[in-house]
Amino acid sequence: MNVDKILNNLEKKHPGEVEYLQAVREVLESIEEVYNENPQFESANIIERIIEPDRVIMFKVPWVDDEGNVKVNLGYRVQFNNAIGPYKGGLRFHPSVNLSILKFLGFEQIFKNALTTLPMGGGKGGSDFDPKGKSNAEVMRFCQSFMLELWKYIGPETDVPAGDIGVGGREIGYLYGMYKRLKGDHTGVLTGKGSNWGGSLIRPEATGFGAIYFVQEMLAARKETIKGKTISISGFGNVAWGAALKATELGGKVVTISGPDGYVYDPDGISGKKIDYMLELRSSNQDIVKPYSYVFEGAEFHAGKKPWEVKVDIALPCATQNELNGQDAARLLENSVMMVAEVSNMGCTPDAVETFIRNSIMFAPGKAVNAGGVATSGLEMTQNAMKMRWNQQEVDGRLHEIMKNIHEQCCRNGKQADGYIDYVKGANIAGFLKVANSMLDMGVI
Repeated sequence: MNVDKILNNLEKKHPGEVEYLQAVREVLESIEEVYNENPQFESANIIERIIEPDRVIMFKVPWVDDEGNVKVNLGYRVQFNNAIGPYKGGLRFHPSVNLSILKFLGFEQIFKNALTTLPMGGGKGGSDFDPKGKSNAEVMRFCQSFMLELWKYIGPETDVPAGDIGVGGREIGYLYGMYKRLKGDHTGVLTGKGSNWGGSLIRPEATGFGAIYFVQEMLAARKETIKGKTISISGFGNVAWGAALKATELGGKVVTISGPDGYVYDPDGISGKKIDYMLELRSSNQDIVKPYSYVFEGAEFHAGKKPWEVKVDIALPCATQNELNGQDAARLLENSVMMVAEVSNMGCTPDAVETFIRNSIMFAPGKAVNAGGVATSGLEMTQNAMKMRWNQQEVDGRLHEIMKNIHEQCCRNGKQADGYIDYVKGANIAGFLKVANSMLDMGVI
């Protein structure tokens, strides 16, 4: 396999799709050695088949605002690979949404879902619609119009979307209500549903909880624990909230959160009522964290800056892709950070990842660290299929076990001769082998 040649050809087909090309490069560079050791992959042209989505569905979404004005947004669903199960991946509603971002997320999702060991393929979707500042009625009308097109392509055994940035419980409810009316079925076609009508317990917390369980395993491999460690977190939504909640519960001290306006540093630690306040910030729909510094004495707000300049033991990017760059990585190293784990998808730029690995810093990629969210979505699908509801302890126990298993897969495939664990390589190899071997079993289709 010639990685550069493959990527050059891919870029000619899809010029300007930088996030998608970045995600493909990371995987191909990680699996190159194992791919070349297995000539059956080359003869079946697995790489060419796995890096292109099965299909991309793109559609317009017309809707009417509260003043009676007709608006039009773009909607997408990228169904990337269903070798091991129905397409599974979130819907993102955000002005930044474009095909490159959704293809990168869908490609990552293939391997993330494979790592969970649950039968789920990879997909992603969304719209450039921005729910912030919109009334409930406007969000409802948009979601209903969006589903009016999407429903034709999804189903409990075909494609099971979930939430992502900009798509929470409110949006899932509106989307599901329209799907149910159009289809006439009450099925587990969306995950992240309300707990009264098929949702799983701890789903809102699952991505953050799972990330901390993975961090626990990374620390245990070095005979360390999270107790007493200082932690910087970016973002302030459900993912950051879940991570802060679980890290604090296990004895860690979270000292930062961030938003588009800057970051808050709280030297006393973000715990108790402060974690609850994160939910108030999110529900305010203002997308700013500065008010935290008004409410809690001793907290400092740093406008226009990122939290990676704070001296901590553990850094957890929880916001969006490429939020931590090479300069941020160098600053973390200067401050003697011991671990960085991506809770956001592809949260670090390639030069940041290279910096951490070159300096033997414990580093793990989003496709492993944040897999707890989709894992719990998979558990929600299972509960829906069985018409059962597990209690919180059952769901949390299964989530914890899945994250331990993902860590073991990463270690098994990523351990280097000097004992350093390359979690990027380990996660990519483990996910790729499961999907590639499944594709071989099914022939060329």
